[in-house]
This record gives sequence, C-alpha cells and structure tokens, in this order.
Amino acid sequence: MKKFLIVSVLAALIVPAASLGSGPTGQDRENASRACRALRAQLGVELFRQTYGTVQSNRRNAFGKCVSQWARAEHQNRISARAACSAEQADSNFPATHDGKTFAEHYGTGPNHRNAFGKCVSSKAKSTSDQSRQNTLNAARSCKAERAELGAGPFREKYGRNASDRNAFGKCVSLLAKAKTA
Repeated sequence: MKKFLIVSVLAALIVPAASLGSGPTGQDRENASRACRALRAQLGVELFRQTYGTVQSNRRNAFGKCVSQWARAEHQNRISARAACSAEQADSNFPATHDGKTFAEHYGTGPNHRNAFGKCVSSKAKSTSDQSRQNTLNAARSCKAERAELGAGPFREKYGRNASDRNAFGKCVSLLAKAKTA
C-alpha cells in the first residue's frame, strides 16, 4: 500500500512537470500563424522573406520559419503568463492594488467570474506577444533604413553570419528586436 501511495504521488508530480516541458500547442501555433500573417502584411512580402527566409534562392520558406520561431515564443509567453497569474492569484494584497477588486472580479467575466485565471493568462500572453511583434516590426524598419544608408556590402559584413552573409538582414532584425525586449 505504501509503495502504491508513493508511486501515485510521484506520478502526480511528474505529469504537470512534463506538460510544462512540452513544446508548443496547437493554440500556440495558431497564435504564431496569426502573428506571422500580421508581420507579413505590415512588412511586405519581400522584407518579410528577408527577415525569416533561409533558402537562398527565393526565401519562400519564410512563413514556416516565422511560425516555428513565434510558436516557441508563444509557448514561452503562455508559461510566463501562467506563472505571473498564479502569483497574482495567491497575492493577499491584490485588492489593495486593483481598486478593491479581487483577482476573480478584476479578470473574470460573467456572474461567477470562473474564467478569471484563463482571462488573466490570455491577456498577459497577448500583451507580451503584441509587444514582441511591435519590436520585430520596428527592428525590421530600422534594419531596412540602415541597409539603405550603409549599402548592401557593408551591411552584410556587419551583420552576416554565414559564408555568403545572406542572412544579414534576419540577424540584424533579431539583434535589434532582442535588444528592445531586454
């Protein structure tokens, strides 16, 4: 009986830990796809391909690469949002900093406010994702301006990281977007 109890407790602890360590979910991929469509529309197809594409001849794999990258980011955003919402929910001083409203009243909707935790996670993850997308958009615009100012050759020398330095634009965008996030 003792062994069964110990095994049950260990299994209960391992399952949640394994689910947090898993990769992006279908919802993460949907959110990533939505973010990539928005970026492609805002940047234009050519700039989008230069930012995310890796196939040297036409960079037509840009959308898939973008979704893959953003799906991992969406997954991390959701995990971070869950942790932040758990901390807020456990905070006994929450009403003092939110106009006297409890966690459920602040985030929840409907008569019972049962969806408060989900609404909290959703709003925090969306906010982080929106900020990251805006940082990427601003970085791409800055890199485009810098490339025009420096010229293609010096720009590739400065940011390129492979044999032909053809990945220079994507590396520039990544570098600037990460700098704005930090």
